[in-house]
Amino acid sequence: MKLIKEFKEFAVKGNMMDMAIGIIIGASFNKVIDVLAKQVILPPLSLLTDGVNFGEKKLVLRDAIVDASGTTTVTEVAVAYGKLSEVFLDFLIIGFTVFIIVKFMNKLRNKAHDTKDETVVTPKDIQLLSDLKELMEEQNKMLKSNSMN
Repeated sequence: MKLIKEFKEFAVKGNMMDMAIGIIIGASFNKVIDVLAKQVILPPLSLLTDGVNFGEKKLVLRDAIVDASGTTTVTEVAVAYGKLSEVFLDFLIIGFTVFIIVKFMNKLRNKAHDTKDETVVTPKDIQLLSDLKELMEEQNKMLKSNSMN
């Protein structure tokens, strides 16, 4: 019973919905980055390198052995460094994109947290904290001036 109660609290507080939304957006973001890397960035790189397809690059350690009938008797052993380069490029694109998004979000959040900026609505909790801070500063000034008298 306690487990069910804890699950209800977890679901009601919004954590589950936040996680679900994050997972869905992450999966969609992965598809966008995959297309961006493989269909937008790699083709011009391939053109610059005279049509080299980076995904197919590999270092063959042992060639495959094919008998007279055409069946492979020994499979090829190779290090597929081309796939690694593609995945690394995906990682760099994702990292840079996330960096830009976080930088933009921080800029918006900092702007929203600035209570003196009239162009953006300041969240109520930040506004209340700012008002409390100003009142405390005024109170401290009054106390200091009264103590000097």
